[in-house]
Amino acid sequence: MQKIIKGEIASAPVAPRNDGKIIEKINYWSIILLPFSVAIAPGVSNTVIGIMIGTFLIEKIIKKEKLCSVSLPVIIFGVFMIIGALTFINTVSIMNSLNGMVKLSKFFLIFLVCSEKIKDREHFKKIAISIACAISLIGIDALWQLFSGKDLIRGNSLNGNIGLARATASFPGCNAMGVYLTGLTPLIAGLALFSSRLKSRIFLTSAALIGSLGVYLSLSRGAGIGLFVSVLFLSLIRKNKLISFGLILLLLVYPFVMPKNIKEWAKSVNYNPMILLTDEVRLSIYRNTVHMIREHPFIGVGINTFSKNYGKYKTAAAEARMETPDTIYAHNNFLQMGGEMGLLGLGTFLIFLFFTLKSIWLAFRKNTDPFLKAFSVSVFAAIIAYLINGLTETSLYYARLVMIFWFLIGLGLALGKRVNEDEIASSPEGSSQ
Repeated sequence: MQKIIKGEIASAPVAPRNDGKIIEKINYWSIILLPFSVAIAPGVSNTVIGIMIGTFLIEKIIKKEKLCSVSLPVIIFGVFMIIGALTFINTVSIMNSLNGMVKLSKFFLIFLVCSEKIKDREHFKKIAISIACAISLIGIDALWQLFSGKDLIRGNSLNGNIGLARATASFPGCNAMGVYLTGLTPLIAGLALFSSRLKSRIFLTSAALIGSLGVYLSLSRGAGIGLFVSVLFLSLIRKNKLISFGLILLLLVYPFVMPKNIKEWAKSVNYNPMILLTDEVRLSIYRNTVHMIREHPFIGVGINTFSKNYGKYKTAAAEARMETPDTIYAHNNFLQMGGEMGLLGLGTFLIFLFFTLKSIWLAFRKNTDPFLKAFSVSVFAAIIAYLINGLTETSLYYARLVMIFWFLIGLGLALGKRVNEDEIASSPEGSSQ
């Protein structure tokens, strides 16, 4: 009798544990919601990112898996973090630099989670829908703000410059809104260009146009240039002559139809192209930052301490052209990184970008799935747009907005990883395993 009972007990099915599946589902949706959460508020986005990273780490612990697979971008970013630690030698604030290292760890985990957990086209589709809804919300909010004076989400007021109203939507400034929209609108524009289904094309095109309207309402030059270059690039890749011609025509016509205030301002600076693309204050900041880099060329003044150091490196020549505050950001991602982490840090970051973009480009060239192929080239264009905007903004140093950049990096690496796995599975060695 005992044997029978033991046998029945031994053969009885064990109830499956659903904890892992629930955690995985939460992680799945937190990735989808991340770009939308950034559009709402910093607290909302930080909560979503915390859930995304937390569930990822818990799942790794439950399954007893290693944190990540070794890849070239991961190794290079590890070197980048080591250089960040070396900059402590010159730092004027240990606490600020420690905070900078925490930020790097957070960025690493954002792109790591996305690259590891986004595995199928349905996940990419849901992410695209989330992004399309987010840029539509911000574009509509910016338009509402222009007419009502207040945005719908946070009650922000319009910004003003040279007598023109500039929309901010839910962001603290018009340039910040420009950074957000320029980072995501090209992705949706690319998917719209490559879409073959009418309903999808209408939805994506509408979202891309609303996002583009938001960029225009921000009157952010860097955002506008980044968006223009990225969409022109996509139209050339798609061989869409109508859009390519339309964009070039727009470029030629815009100087004649631009707002009167902008024409008068351009005339007041003698149509100086450098001032038109940036402004006199930024040019002074750039000169001072170059001086900072010359003084500490290898490992910089210390990660996350640029604004604390800036006043020490102001030069009489730069300040004679335009005076700048003692504490300010560089308004150029690459110069600020060179100032804080030296040429070693900046060079490592550029190498990281090169291999990441190479991986995304190969995903575009090798992918046989039309949607994922379009997604790859669209992410590539979105990252380029973000970096172009970063020539006049410190968009890699905005706590709220930088999440979009590392999210895009994660999307790109996920696409590259998927193509590599498909190649291995289809190879004779992979199929025999």
